[in-house]
Amino acid sequence: MQVPIFTVDAFTNRPFSGNPAAVCLLENDLDEELHQKIATEMNLSETAFIRKLHPGDDFTKSSCFGLRWFTPANEVPLCGHATLASAAVLFHVQKNTNSVLTFVTLSGELKAKQVEDHIVLDLPLYITYPQVLQEVEQLIKAAVGDMIVQDLRYSPDTKKLLVRLSDAYDRSVLEQLQVNAQRFLSAEKTGKVKGLILTLKGDSSGKHKGHDFYSRYFAPWYGILEDPVTGSAHAVLSSYWSEQLGKKEMLAFQCSRRGGELKISLRNDGRVDIAGQIAIVLRGNVTL
Repeated sequence: MQVPIFTVDAFTNRPFSGNPAAVCLLENDLDEELHQKIATEMNLSETAFIRKLHPGDDFTKSSCFGLRWFTPANEVPLCGHATLASAAVLFHVQKNTNSVLTFVTLSGELKAKQVEDHIVLDLPLYITYPQVLQEVEQLIKAAVGDMIVQDLRYSPDTKKLLVRLSDAYDRSVLEQLQVNAQRFLSAEKTGKVKGLILTLKGDSSGKHKGHDFYSRYFAPWYGILEDPVTGSAHAVLSSYWSEQLGKKEMLAFQCSRRGGELKISLRNDGRVDIAGQIAIVLRGNVTL
């Protein structure tokens, strides 16, 4: 059995930057354990599986599909960049004729639409709440050492901890910060935190002006030491920075080694549109 598979770099328009995801198109149901085996084999932060919901569905003509995401270690409830990659395969490879695609996922229905040279994802917006330092002190020390932390928030829906570094730091400090995410596992064993976001306010006067905020994202609890560009983290960051900056339209940059840019627009229905570009870098088949 052959399963079509693609590697797509998301939140970039250049190959070998942004965040790579593998995307599998399932013409038929796949044995449950094969999802994880393929994801482990691909060894990318995420492998997405698009499946037909009804026997007569067609990847070119249908507008609604099932979608699941797997890291090399386990299934996850939400992945923004692999959703962007999945929509890209349907729009650009399968030449899907619909203006909007709907994905049925563990996080409910997610929509993707093509707007000029971007794909726009309709994602849940996750509220953050103040977090007491003492409960996560060891984890923060493992992440940023003695750096000044300006704010600390927690998103219970996603189990993500948001650590805002002092406005006194600039983007280069965040980019050059050496983080050993493996150490997070011994610092946080309670199960409360499954992802750690480091974030910094944008610099309106510096050479990178135009970005409202910067971030890096780490999820060793899911087998991902550092994720290059993370849609789901921005579903948390968007609510935080919108509140802090008093803005609903923002441009964000994730400062990983590969780097990626995200256009953010908070909606009035409590959700967020996150837009990015894509580059399809590999097409092939998995032989089962």
